[in-house]
Amino acid sequence: MADEELLDLRDVHKSYGEGELAQEVLHGIDLRIDRGEFTAITGPSGSGKSTLLHLIGLLDRPTSGTIVLGGRDTSSFTDAERTDFRGRGVGFVFQFHYLLNAFSSIENVMMPMMAIHGREEPWMRERARQLLDGVGLSEKIDSRPAHLSGGQQQRVAIARALAMDGQLVLADEPTGNLDTESGEQVFTLLRRFNRDRKTAFVVVTHDHRIASQCDRVIVLVDGAIVADNRFR
Repeated sequence: MADEELLDLRDVHKSYGEGELAQEVLHGIDLRIDRGEFTAITGPSGSGKSTLLHLIGLLDRPTSGTIVLGGRDTSSFTDAERTDFRGRGVGFVFQFHYLLNAFSSIENVMMPMMAIHGREEPWMRERARQLLDGVGLSEKIDSRPAHLSGGQQQRVAIARALAMDGQLVLADEPTGNLDTESGEQVFTLLRRFNRDRKTAFVVVTHDHRIASQCDRVIVLVDGAIVADNRFR
């Protein structure tokens, strides 16, 4: 596994509310993720897992502390810079696929590319086609989400997360809304892209079977890391 740093969180705190009503959700998180790592974050409900993922993905800002991503300190980023950096370098897969129902599979996968470049270009459709072929959906490129199974919808979401060929994919309970077989297929796809592309994955999961197949398992309890185990 590569040992080149991709992500570094230093004394990261996150609170919601103000003054006496403020509630701190994350308490001084220190975390380094290297390029190509496949990491699970586990822990009980309410422990701050999704909050941590949102901070890593620049969807939210920490109350204090520093997040360095791809060698850049994101603390001083404007909102526009955060949006652009996130769009180019970070892919997201959620428990619910959040596909746009009015668009086909291939159009959904093209969305991140179009958002960054401002218009459709021929290479985008070809890249989306290749990604959908990679997740086993070459025959469903023109299908809309309503005509796909839950597992197929999540595979489209994975293809979309990889569209910009970023170095980091964040997955929040990506198998949580699927049956066991579909969940295993989705996880196998994530691991394949991790191996083939050297993409780093951070996966929030309650599923111990999924966590046990990851290279590293971080346990978060009450907003603090209580265990960090490497298995590979």
